[in-house]
Amino acid sequence: MGDNGLNTVLRTCGLERFIGNFPPNNLEPAIQTSQYAKFNEAIEVFYGRGGKGILRRIGKASFQYGVREQSALLGVAGVAIKLLPERQRIKFILNGMADALKKSNSEVNAWVDDSNDKLAYIESTCAICHSRHSTEPICHLYVGSITEAVLWATGREFVIIETHCMAKGDEYYRFEVGEARS
Repeated sequence: MGDNGLNTVLRTCGLERFIGNFPPNNLEPAIQTSQYAKFNEAIEVFYGRGGKGILRRIGKASFQYGVREQSALLGVAGVAIKLLPERQRIKFILNGMADALKKSNSEVNAWVDDSNDKLAYIESTCAICHSRHSTEPICHLYVGSITEAVLWATGREFVIIETHCMAKGDEYYRFEVGEARS
């Protein structure tokens, strides 16, 4: 995105106070949920068709950052997770993500559904969809984060599909873990 692109996006969504002045590296919320949603929307608008890919890359980088900087929050078990069967590894990391979000924000309502043949990450409190409306799913950043989390847990990249989105009027967003990419 570069400094100029980031600065333009921050100005567009009313967050210019962060230009050259990023929030501290801690778990304290630095912006409101509605502002975060506007930030994501500003990236989509500024980059057009490329915005979706940029948001997915941001999501992947966010997960990597979380593992590197906040591994205790994610409950990362390192080598031990590699001993589990693949489905259990995926479930473990998705539950870790849900728990981490709940610890950092008490208003988050997230869970993992493993009641059918597909594992799914579900949340009814979405910081990307907040106050937004769309005819198609818009949580591209979360697709990136979940893709990277599952890759980290299994060593393989799986297709992540957002089947429900609050911006579309659904009561929650739902990401299903599909087939592994070859």
